[in-house]
Amino acid sequence: MGTVFSFDVRGGDPDAVRAALDEAVAGLHRADEVFSTYREDSQVSRLARGEPAAAECAAEVAEVLALAAEAERVSEGWFSMSYAGRLDPTGIVKGWAVERAARRVLAAGALGVSVNGGGDVQLLGAPGGGRPWRVGVSDPLRPGGLAAVVSAAGADELAVATSGTAERGAHIVDPRTGRSAVTDLVAVTVVAPLLTWADCWATAAFAMGSREGLRWLESLDGVEALLVTAGDEVRCTGGLAGWLG
Repeated sequence: MGTVFSFDVRGGDPDAVRAALDEAVAGLHRADEVFSTYREDSQVSRLARGEPAAAECAAEVAEVLALAAEAERVSEGWFSMSYAGRLDPTGIVKGWAVERAARRVLAAGALGVSVNGGGDVQLLGAPGGGRPWRVGVSDPLRPGGLAAVVSAAGADELAVATSGTAERGAHIVDPRTGRSAVTDLVAVTVVAPLLTWADCWATAAFAMGSREGLRWLESLDGVEALLVTAGDEVRCTGGLAGWLG
């Protein structure tokens, strides 16, 4: 998926956790093989060319396409599973794959799991010692600095996802034009229980721009966000302060 993944696992039987980690890593590689639009032989590439019927693809394909369709519905089309008129659900795949990997390790008996996929993080359980998981949110205008620190205190599951131009340039597409989204934003960070959705909502809100994006994010249950504009203005949803610390 063109990025680095890291696991932080606390507690559990070492042998069981190691086996689950191996399965989780294999699952990430499989997700890349199945969904990569850069692989001509991936199931999604073949499906986009009209080669196999959806029923002939792996079960994960139908699952991801259903999730992507729901993301399109909730975002009123600002999140899209197509690019240049071609099927491309990769905007949802990374969050879905990271969340699934984290749950696989937790199910093996770990007490706390943090999986980071290219800066987007799924947190489950707790790291122990009476401390919560904490995630630093990079400042998009000050390399090496932090815009905020998110604490998962009081939550059994929490995800933090950021979409923006600081790391990868103008890669987010405006579904209305098919071209790079031109907005007043440089980054949107979303805090929500599940990374599958947090990642989608950050992407959709970035494409909307700060005013419409903030209004829409405020309408979503269980979702908080921090938006940074190119003019160094920080805008937050009403409940974000409850997750900072």
